[in-house]
Amino acid sequence: MVIVITGSASGIGLGVAQAFLQEGHQVVFSDLNQEALSQVAATTPSKNAIFIPCDVSSESACQNLIQESHKVFGSVDVLINNAGFQHVALLEDFPTEVFNKMLQVELVGPFMLTKCAFPLMKAQKFGRILNMASINGLVGFAGKAAYNSAKHGLLGLTKVCALEGALFNITANAICPGYVDTPLVRNQLADLAKTRQMSAQEALEKILYPLIPQKRLIAIEDIAKLALFLASDAAKSITGQPFVIDGGYLAQ
Repeated sequence: MVIVITGSASGIGLGVAQAFLQEGHQVVFSDLNQEALSQVAATTPSKNAIFIPCDVSSESACQNLIQESHKVFGSVDVLINNAGFQHVALLEDFPTEVFNKMLQVELVGPFMLTKCAFPLMKAQKFGRILNMASINGLVGFAGKAAYNSAKHGLLGLTKVCALEGALFNITANAICPGYVDTPLVRNQLADLAKTRQMSAQEALEKILYPLIPQKRLIAIEDIAKLALFLASDAAKSITGQPFVIDGGYLAQ
């Protein structure tokens, strides 16, 4: 299969892209950060991988990503909308331009990419849309007005995609991770530790782990395995669903 994944030069996106590549799929790595994408390309010597920079807030860039992927590999079978960023601030302090930008990247971008990929998937009568949402798409978090809004909206978009793709063997599902073991989360822990005058490990155990019944961060490999399953034929009857992978966070 041909996999197109945004935000795949680092973190979750990179791990998921590498997992599909290791399983023998053809993978289109895409990211806004061209330098990081070039570094991944330099360490990924595979004829099954191509690297296309993309700003998912631009419709022309989204069109180019899908068209070039189809041109090189002949199809677009799986679209994984993963690109995103974070900003935390109280409502009264939240910059409106940042709010708009986050919705553009994390909600409008997936819409535009799906809009471009859907005709190709319908024509081949096969497709898998995987939207990287979050537990923030299911519950609210203070300070995350834009992120919560985008991820809640992404779950709604996922359901619409599932309904419109149902008769064309196209499924659409959302992956909703909790706290994932990424450099971003580790850096946030380090910053938190400094403000609390404790070690990063102490911050993890005293501040984060009390929220997580399993007392561990989610491994990127676990998210990748879930993505592989949802893209497989074994999941052909699963569509329109949010898949929570959070170590028990939302069970409380």
